[in-house]
Amino acid sequence: MNAPLVKRHKIHVKSAGERIETVIEAPDGMPRGLALIAHPHPLRGGSLDNKVAWCLAKAALASGLVAVRPNFRGVGESTGAHDHGVGETDDMLAVAAVVGANYGGLPWTLMGFSFGCYVQQRVAQRMAARQLIMVGPAVSMYAFAPPAIPTSIVHGAEDEVIPLATVRAYAEAHAIPLHIVGDTGHFFHGKLRELQTLVESLCLRHSS
Repeated sequence: MNAPLVKRHKIHVKSAGERIETVIEAPDGMPRGLALIAHPHPLRGGSLDNKVAWCLAKAALASGLVAVRPNFRGVGESTGAHDHGVGETDDMLAVAAVVGANYGGLPWTLMGFSFGCYVQQRVAQRMAARQLIMVGPAVSMYAFAPPAIPTSIVHGAEDEVIPLATVRAYAEAHAIPLHIVGDTGHFFHGKLRELQTLVESLCLRHSS
């Protein structure tokens, strides 16, 4: 699995009086779509540089998608303060509007990790997207709505933060496909390559 050649740049998007730092990476050649990636909880060290968020970006790039990774408000160069998912949802929508306008209406895939999944399922209620891929969704910590768009879940079999049983119950209640990565916990230690390959397959599944 060779890493694609990418073009990377950073922008700052205005959102409700804040400036949201956003890294954009494009695959070599003509992109097939856009991937909006949400990182884990900012008060627990989450940022766009989180290794799982970066793994999702690599999967997006390998699938021919432009990888868009904002820092939530109050993280890195993003201004503002943590808003428990509410302001963060508005910020993600603002980023999607600005970036999407520069790519001729290419379809979006939404991706999130942990708290980022909570934000992205809120985003999915308010914007058109091809699919939502949730990795380690924090369903035991936040009130997740039924999915508004085609959704897949990827979870570690030994997740020590979000119990697999809770995620399985949510997935079964809403008929969401659940993909379990064995022998790993919440942060997918030692399993990032397997996670990337799985997310790539999910990206391609909804590419038409």
